[in-house]
Amino acid sequence: MNRNGLRICMLSVHTCPLATLGGKETGGMNVYVREMTRELARRGHVVDVFTRNQNPKVPTISYELGARTRVIHVTAGPPHPIPKDEQARYTEQFVAEVLAYSDGVPYDVVFSHYWLSGLVALHLRALWEVPVVQMFHTLGHMKNLVATTPMERASPLRLNTESHLMREVDHIVAGSPMDKVHMLELYDAPTERITVIPPGVDIRHFRPRPKAHAREMVGVAPDTFMILYVGRIEPLKGLDTLLRAVRLLAQRCCAPADITVVIIGGDASVPRAQMDAEMARLYALRDALGLQELVTFLGRQGQDVLPYYYAAADVVVMPSYYESFGMVALEAMACGTPVVASRVGGLIFTVVDGITGFHVPSGQPEPLAEKLAELMLHPDLRARLGRQARLRALHYAWPFIAAKVEQLFRHILDGRPPARWLSSTQPVPSTLCMSS
Repeated sequence: MNRNGLRICMLSVHTCPLATLGGKETGGMNVYVREMTRELARRGHVVDVFTRNQNPKVPTISYELGARTRVIHVTAGPPHPIPKDEQARYTEQFVAEVLAYSDGVPYDVVFSHYWLSGLVALHLRALWEVPVVQMFHTLGHMKNLVATTPMERASPLRLNTESHLMREVDHIVAGSPMDKVHMLELYDAPTERITVIPPGVDIRHFRPRPKAHAREMVGVAPDTFMILYVGRIEPLKGLDTLLRAVRLLAQRCCAPADITVVIIGGDASVPRAQMDAEMARLYALRDALGLQELVTFLGRQGQDVLPYYYAAADVVVMPSYYESFGMVALEAMACGTPVVASRVGGLIFTVVDGITGFHVPSGQPEPLAEKLAELMLHPDLRARLGRQARLRALHYAWPFIAAKVEQLFRHILDGRPPARWLSSTQPVPSTLCMSS
């Protein structure tokens, strides 16, 4: 092992870190892989990210994430999106492609993301005899606990694979303490092989901006109460709860013209007859609630404009039924915007109730409407929570988080148990505060 720099194999089989966010299979994990790759490379490591080619028009190798990095789109199955369980059939082909691009030299460590990547990682470990560090990002059993339709349920293949990986990988990174609890209770995972290291946030890209300028940039009137949602459009995100809460808010607190709700995610550009089932359902619910003038579906937005939406908003809402961590909450907080989030999963830890925003029960419009009304009627409260949110977000700057991951790798490679400080939130280094 090179003590000055590691050679890291990063696996993101089912989704590419360069993909546009807000799609069906793009979200927090894409951000994590992209930013962790960049930061580990800045720390002097060589990082190759392997992902399945889903578009024949993309280059096979991309150097977009900077020096010492490659994103390699390997051929494993047809070059278009296919169901995740079907992707598992091409595991051996994926492994062969990784070997072909590895130049015959084993990596020091394999860092795999999501259960599909874990399948590839175990094959590579058998060939290279190097440790595998696994991050699941979401858990199938947790998705099943909140699923409302058969289409939302995780397959037996996924559940069995996750259980197998929990027992077999060398170490697991959990995104939050609650994520670790779920692994212990639902999978009987070995606690000594789980370290809690949360995802990070780019505190320079996501930073406070003057609200008037941000609203001018995104086209929102200066005198409206702006509620923002950012994320995938799927049932477990709880957007129906948000729409019903907005209806209550409009009925009780103000004229409808005083509120604007912006929903970022999914594909809002296609005709309604061609929308996927969840987007079509939400459009129909919006219309049934009479919220056409209040709620705007913007579809996916680029990372270059997202900070302006966060800064323009008075509050970001995450009404999810399940979140392993909630990176959107962290991005909003870094921009100085309070967050109202469901009291579930990692959101319990990311959002500090009464300090950086509020917790509400999932699936209940009434408590959510009450908190939105409180924020709407008390601008001083919004400002205070926003300032505290930014300070909290500084603890999650990517250099700080990547240093923990690097330290975990080195402990594993040296045969030492991970240091206890890895699982705690330490004060952000002063150099990061100064550069924020």
